[in-house]
Amino acid sequence: MTGVLEFGGDAAERWLDGAGRLRDEVRQSLVAWQLDEQITARFPVGRRLRVLDVGPGQGVQALRLARAGHEVTGLEPDPVMLDAARAALAGEPEGIRDRVRLLAGDGRETGAHFDPGTFDVVLCHGVLMYIDEPGPMLAGLARVLAPGGLLSLLVRNAAALAMRPGLAGDWTGAQAAFDDPAYTNRLGVAARADRLDALTAHLVGINAPLHQWYGVRVFTDQAPDGASVPEGEEWDRLFAAEERAGRTDPYRQVAALLHLCGVRG
Repeated sequence: MTGVLEFGGDAAERWLDGAGRLRDEVRQSLVAWQLDEQITARFPVGRRLRVLDVGPGQGVQALRLARAGHEVTGLEPDPVMLDAARAALAGEPEGIRDRVRLLAGDGRETGAHFDPGTFDVVLCHGVLMYIDEPGPMLAGLARVLAPGGLLSLLVRNAAALAMRPGLAGDWTGAQAAFDDPAYTNRLGVAARADRLDALTAHLVGINAPLHQWYGVRVFTDQAPDGASVPEGEEWDRLFAAEERAGRTDPYRQVAALLHLCGVRG
């Protein structure tokens, strides 16, 4: 499909193999914390929100929000990931299952699936790095977002793209990353990174200007793929350090991922 970098098949299986490991758990937990902070600040307590999760993967955030009482629609193009999300949903109680719809579909075609202003919250996490040009997709996401609604984006940080190869001693890769937003991720898939200033301009252009942004995985991005999640107080200390770094300059500027939250005008 034109304009889309290839993700699926074996890459999806490799992604699922890493689910629940340290890097994934830090990402999911930080994004959940940050997203809850934004939802709490913007919507009345107890309000049941209409949520669209574009590219929900194995369904971590979608199911978490459904457990909190929200109505969630997941739009997932990859059949392997869609099956994983459906399997996870099947293990939930009936009341939660009733609050989740999982659909096969491309996030760039939201206009074919949903009416304008359908959702209070739209998530697009870990998707833009597989799309050559984010502008049209962002415009489509804003279209289905209700006035005052929250748009949550998780992207690869182009400003810090040299950190991973540099810290690993790959000096050629580090030099290349300064100038080229394209990279090959740990799954072996071609991807691209975004810059905060460029996405900020995109959000202004779609009338969902940036409200807050965070860094995700400042300290733990170099963890081995199979690294396990520490337990108890060690996890609490790790999470507290990552959470603080993710909202504090200059640390958040070199995070592996950026979490941007825009608000629809």
